[in-house]
Amino acid sequence: MVKVISIDGVNYIKESDIKKSAETLDGMKYVMVRTQNAGVFAGYLKEKNGEEVILKNARRMWYWSGAFSLSQLAMEGTKNTKDCRFPCEVDTITLTQVIEVIDCTEDARLSIKSVPVTEQK
Repeated sequence: MVKVISIDGVNYIKESDIKKSAETLDGMKYVMVRTQNAGVFAGYLKEKNGEEVILKNARRMWYWSGAFSLSQLAMEGTKNTKDCRFPCEVDTITLTQVIEVIDCTEDARLSIKSVPVTEQK
C-alpha cells in the first residue's frame, strides 16, 4: 500500500513507492505490445501509427510465468525468469493490428532482459 502525506494541500509519496519508468533508448520508451494475431512483444517504441507499431530491440513474449497478466508483467516483470520462454531479440519489427501498448517499468525491463533466450532443442 502506498502511503500519501499531505502538506499544505500538496500530496507526497515516498520515492521508493513510485514505480520507475523503464530506461529509454535514444528517447524511446520500453513497452509491451499486444497484437490481434501475432502475440505479445516487449521492446523500445520507435513509432506508432494507428494500429501499426515499430519496435526496436524487441522480444516476443511467447510464454511467461511469475506474472498473472500483461499489466503485472509490464509493472513488475516476471518472478520466474527460468520458466519463461522468450526467443532472442530482433533489431526491428513492425507489428500490425496492435490492440494494446503498455509502458513498462525499469524493474519489468530488467526482468524481461534477464530471461535466457529459449532455443529449439
